Amino acid sequence: MHSRTLLITGASRGIGAATALQAAHAGWDLALNCARDTAAAETVATAVRAAGRRAVVLRADVADEAAVLAMWQQLDETVAAWGSPLGGLVNNAGVVDVAQRVDEMSAARLQRMFAVNVLGTMLCAREAVRRLSTRHGGPGGAIVNLSSVAARLGSPGQYVDYAAAKAAVDTFTQGLALEVAAEGVRVNAVRPGIIDTDIHASGGQPDRAWRLAPLVPMQRPGRADEVAAAIVWLLSDAASYTTGAVLDVSGGR
Repeated sequence: MHSRTLLITGASRGIGAATALQAAHAGWDLALNCARDTAAAETVATAVRAAGRRAVVLRADVADEAAVLAMWQQLDETVAAWGSPLGGLVNNAGVVDVAQRVDEMSAARLQRMFAVNVLGTMLCAREAVRRLSTRHGGPGGAIVNLSSVAARLGSPGQYVDYAAAKAAVDTFTQGLALEVAAEGVRVNAVRPGIIDTDIHASGGQPDRAWRLAPLVPMQRPGRADEVAAAIVWLLSDAASYTTGAVLDVSGGR
């Protein structure tokens, strides 16, 4: 496979970081986005380079259109310098919040939840299509969006807003996949279940993954690398006839 570049949003930790490492071993060069923690993203970039691939860190809040446009401009300059054209996007950046009922949620919380998880995904996908679609003279490629089994389960009493945002990602994935299916761009989603990553701590529940393990048929939370394996497969030529799919990686939940 000739060298291609993959942009991963939210790549400084968890599923994003695990995906970067597996993608590097699969032959991708990496553009690693983070909103704030550039030091953590640089650590991931160092590991990518140790695997023999190129890496660049691009800081941007995906909920901010101006920041997204600036990030993609940097990416254009990077791939031109590398001679490694864009081949894929992983929309991994996402947020949760503290467990609350809907009747306790503020408008500010709801706006942040949808701005990052939905608007950010759509803005980055838009920019990817503008570069990948044969309609725009692009070479084709793949987009993988990160959803959640919360989109099916609703997360009552905890994260109904997060679940609703991820349900929007599912619908967006299916609609965009159909829209660009004849333009060389495949669009799929991965729907993780309870995964043991730092995102639970950011919602104030660092032990949540293991506390909820009894709810999972496999009786354990998943690992970031298990989700990453599904993402990297969907990006690969092995998934060349797969588009519009939403793949559960959830231990049966």
